[in-house]
Amino acid sequence: MEQSLSSGRLIKAPENFLNQNGIKTVFSEAKKGRRDFIRNAFVAAASGAAVPVAMAQVNPVPTEGGDPNILTLPAHSVGLGQGVAQNDGYGKPSQFESGVQRRQSPGLTQTTQASVSFAPLQSLFGIVTPSGLHFERHHQGWWDIDPSKHRLMINGMVKTAKVFTLDEIMRLPAVSRFHFIECGANTAVEWGNVAVPTVQYTHGMVSCSEFTGVPLITLLELAGADLKNGKFVLAEGADGSSMTRTIPMSLIKSGEVFVAYGQNGEMLRPEQGYPLRLIVPGIQGVSWVKYLRRLEVGDMPYATKDEAIHYMDLMPSGLHRQYSGIQECKSVVTTPSGGQVLLDKGFYNITGLAWSGKGKIKKVDVSVDGGRNWRTTRLQDPVMSKALTRFNIDWVWDGKPTIIQSRAVDETGFVQPTYQQLRAVRGTRSIYHNNAIQSWLVQENGEVKNVQVS
Repeated sequence: MEQSLSSGRLIKAPENFLNQNGIKTVFSEAKKGRRDFIRNAFVAAASGAAVPVAMAQVNPVPTEGGDPNILTLPAHSVGLGQGVAQNDGYGKPSQFESGVQRRQSPGLTQTTQASVSFAPLQSLFGIVTPSGLHFERHHQGWWDIDPSKHRLMINGMVKTAKVFTLDEIMRLPAVSRFHFIECGANTAVEWGNVAVPTVQYTHGMVSCSEFTGVPLITLLELAGADLKNGKFVLAEGADGSSMTRTIPMSLIKSGEVFVAYGQNGEMLRPEQGYPLRLIVPGIQGVSWVKYLRRLEVGDMPYATKDEAIHYMDLMPSGLHRQYSGIQECKSVVTTPSGGQVLLDKGFYNITGLAWSGKGKIKKVDVSVDGGRNWRTTRLQDPVMSKALTRFNIDWVWDGKPTIIQSRAVDETGFVQPTYQQLRAVRGTRSIYHNNAIQSWLVQENGEVKNVQVS
């Protein structure tokens, strides 16, 4: 970057677009059958949110004279700070980052126990999602289960049915791997048209962690599983919804699937399935069964409730596509992104995330003219299989309106599709597996909006 080129300033996106009264209004409108209730609610809330948030985040350097933030020593430079191991011995974020939180989206569900929270992608760095900001999806709420009483049973086509305690599992040889987990319904509200304003709500049902646990194949071998005739494994959770999912034995034999008790160097959080959950890399999050209590080996798919009724793709022909769990190649620009404001012309670092359920990300291209021209970005190390990958590219904004997009390619050669390409084969009435290219419109006044390019 040339020394004479000024760096542009960027205002963060508002962290919360709706208060509790606004959410209640959204629910009321939804009951009346209004199809656009989510979009209208966000638009109305966003129109009054950006200006005060922007002003609160700006502390400009004076154009003339000295900067009081340098000339006057602050209290933290002349006083005694707080002692170690405060906050009950567990570290917490700065008070100035308290707005960076998981957020619920209005209109998805009316009970918090069967709902979802979105990770604040626009405020994160690197590829690891802090455990406290990892997105949530629950079907009947979360539990903090006593690990001493939790058990994992293995039965079905096995020589000897086994029951493991958590201690017994934790004594077995372990693996630690970085993987993304994405809800199959991530970006679902955007299938028909633009619905929500920020990347937290469009793509925030994806997170990436280092998980630690025992390969599932190890546990099956201890039970003497019939690995020749047993083609599938049923995974069952211990929460009230009794979430059950079919896992192909081919994935398990590869060694990728494992039973985890650790996340980001500590035990799983209760919201993430403590004390045990299944890790199925590259497959939609509903198959990563939380509070895992039973594994049954069988010779055919189980067609459970959430496989025969939900988590299927409605095709243009009217047929439903079942067992389509792979999360295909996808990416999104997180900065600049919806709700943010560019204050100046000049240099910006465009950054975002890419991922693929089929392996490593090979490259990510970015366009700043609505897809007419593309430039290849820098992939930030590490680049790992079935994990989030951070990309960056330099950009100089000339102050004119522009549309920013990213397009990922994975190691299989799969290219992330446009909305036009995706809808040509999937229609517009789907819910799951929307991996279309995301577009952000940078307006002349610097405000960034969510748009779709056909």
